[in-house]
Order: sequence, then structure tokens, then C-alpha cells
Amino acid sequence: MIANKKIFITGGAGFIASTLISRLIEDNKIVVYDNFSRDTLSKTPYINHPNISIIRGDVLDYPSLETALDHIDIVVHAAAIAGIDTVIKNPVKTMEINMIGTANVLRAAWTNGVSDRFLDFSTSEVFGSMALNSREEDLTVTGSAGEARWVYSVSKLAGEHLVKAYHTQYKLPTVTVRPFNVYGPGQTGEGAMQIFIKKALRNEDILIHGDGNQIRAWCYVDDFVECMIHCLVSPKAIGQTYNIGNARAVITVLGLAQTVCRVLNSSSRILFKPALSADIALRVPSVNKILDDFGFRAQVDLEEGIARTAEYFRHE
Repeated sequence: MIANKKIFITGGAGFIASTLISRLIEDNKIVVYDNFSRDTLSKTPYINHPNISIIRGDVLDYPSLETALDHIDIVVHAAAIAGIDTVIKNPVKTMEINMIGTANVLRAAWTNGVSDRFLDFSTSEVFGSMALNSREEDLTVTGSAGEARWVYSVSKLAGEHLVKAYHTQYKLPTVTVRPFNVYGPGQTGEGAMQIFIKKALRNEDILIHGDGNQIRAWCYVDDFVECMIHCLVSPKAIGQTYNIGNARAVITVLGLAQTVCRVLNSSSRILFKPALSADIALRVPSVNKILDDFGFRAQVDLEEGIARTAEYFRHE
């Protein structure tokens, strides 16, 4: 339970952050800091809630961050450049936002004496192209320089190291989460799940980049946010890194497209295109640490999650 806190969320207009806000808004003051390049929040009832304040800002603007972070109890740093298409087009911006932006938010939080928690979003992609039952302490992979996929991964991994450094050197109460393919209502951007669902609802062709044999574990957003809240309140979480995913909802990308079509009774054709860049062949987390530390296990299975997500996009 989180109550009577002032919570600062970078990337607060985004999909996951908007779901988190829905859980926290009644009992806390929320400050959203975002440039609104992706915007789920404006479509929610919480955009005009009396407990929310909005700052249209950039994480590269340190003076603005330092002012905005005054008298904050909890920081959730979700702002980042993501999505392979975006990364390919803007590798410099990706590195700057994900590395320098994280450095700025950390510095501003430490300068302002944030005392409860600093939660940073990393990525499951730090485990490289072959990640089966990957544990938090397993080796991370940097990939070849200049390859778009690894530009994103390396920038997020650099942020992880800096978060750890602020905890070690300055005792900032940090925690890092590594999301594994989070999806659900309100998702924006380039995620395969929401693209497949939108196409299937319109009976349009579904395009798969590569051969479709890539394996993923899919985590419904409500499960992800529930585990995030454990990370924000549990004393065990301070200084730790956690994989957050659903190790039961494992399927190939082709299997996902077929399942979406079946669940939604869609007549979409499934077509294949060349891969955009180096791809992740296998990405399945070990979730033993969140089970051991919080007693947490994801509850929403794949078909239920697809149905819930599709219901949202039907009425978007």
C-alpha cells in the first residue's frame, strides 16, 4: 500500500506509467514529467484528476528536472526512447535520452534528497539474443557497436550501472526493473502484441519480421504494475534488480499471431518480411527472485490478456 506520498514519474504519459497512475492516484499526489511524444494518459480519466500535476518537460533539461523534483518521496523513471524503428532512425537521440536522461534524473533525485525509492526501467534486452530462464545476476550482453538493437540495450544497461552506482556511493534507495514484453490496454508504439491485435480486429494482414520462430514471454500490464508496487514498498527491493515477466506465457511470434487471430476470430493473413535488424531469438525470464522476495507470480494468462487488450482497442 502506498499512500500520502508525492510521486514523480518521468514518461508518465506512457502506457505502463498510466496504468501505475490508475493504482496510485486516489491516495497520492502524482507529478507527471513527459514530452507527450507517446500519450496514453490523455485518454484516461486521470488526466484531469485533482491529485495529478503535469509538467511538459525533457529529461535532457537538467535545471527543469532539479526544480520539478523538489519535495518528492518516490521517483519512477520510465522515460526512454524505445522501439526498433525509432532506434534505427534516431540512434544518437536514443543514447542521449536513455543515458544522459537517466543521469540527469538520478542527479536531480539525489540533490533533492529523495528518500523513499528511485525505480528505474531497464530492459530484458540486456541479456542478449539468447535468454532462457535468465536470472538477474546472469551476465549481460552489449552486442556489436552500431547495431540498432544493441544501441537501445547498451544505453539502458549504462543506466543500470549508474543507478547501482548512486545506490552504492550515495545510498540513494534505488531499484531496477527489467520488463519482459509487457502489453495491455493503452499500449502505444511498436509492440508486436498491440499491432497484431489492431490488425486482427480489422481483419488486415499481420506482418512478421523474420521467420516467426522468435520466442517471447508476454506479461500483462496489470501483473507488471502489481510487481512494480512491491518494488516500491518492500525494504528488500532497495539496491536490487528484478526481472518482471510471466514465465508461463511463452510462445513464438508466429504462434502469438495465430493465437491472436484465433482468440479474436479474425480472418487476417499472416505474412513474413525480412528482419529489421539483429533480432532476439529467445527471451524468457527466471522469475524466482520476485517470487522469493515478494511472493509474486503473474496471474493473467496469454489468451485472457489478449481478450482484455482487444476489448480496449475495440473502443479506442
